[in-house]
Amino acid sequence: MVPADAQYTQDLTRQAVHPSAHHLMGTDKLGRDMFARILYGSRISIRIGLIAVGLAITFGTFIGVLAGYVGGKLESALMAVMDLMLAFPSIILAIGITTILGPSINNLMIAVGIVYIPQYARLARSSVLNVKNLEYIEAAKAVGAWMPRILVRHVLPNIMAPLLVQATLGIATAELEAAGLSYLGLGARPPSPEWGAMLNDARDYWLSAPWALIFPGAAITTMVLGFNLLGDGLRDALDPAGR
Repeated sequence: MVPADAQYTQDLTRQAVHPSAHHLMGTDKLGRDMFARILYGSRISIRIGLIAVGLAITFGTFIGVLAGYVGGKLESALMAVMDLMLAFPSIILAIGITTILGPSINNLMIAVGIVYIPQYARLARSSVLNVKNLEYIEAAKAVGAWMPRILVRHVLPNIMAPLLVQATLGIATAELEAAGLSYLGLGARPPSPEWGAMLNDARDYWLSAPWALIFPGAAITTMVLGFNLLGDGLRDALDPAGR
């Protein structure tokens, strides 16, 4: 069991020590145990991905469902805003938002969440357009059900499958986005053991201690691959055509 304080404990007599039985992944330039920092840093990275995607899918689904079901000028206005956001490269837009809000983990999650809202909004809108004129929706209208009830009880349950698949895949993309922003110094602040920030710290001495760069990079790669495989499996499980 790795103690929680091991991720912050400095030992300047063991700076950049290579991996060994005592330090499985070596130490960084301040003598902190890399294994402990990567282990506890996983909680930060997973939390960033889940919260960022949670924000994106919540607001994106609301915008997409409202635009697709109501239609007309409201749909045109909302989709124009989404298209404008999609016109900017995601990393540039995220950098701009984070710069305005200030560098921190919370602002990083907000920035990444905002960046990915248009993806879920467009996906939700297209799904709503496919179901809004089906018989069970028309039947709900015929018995006098009001619009919020129709959206919550009849529309949302029938469009969630593609949104959940996209959310699972989106966690991996959000992890990469967050790691990139932290690498640029716009995310987690020292001494937080966020993997992107660890890569940024290691670039100054990677020739003498390459493990300080390799292990955080491998952790990011493994997590992204894991969520991508989970998304692919979820898509196959929820796709009726593939059964």
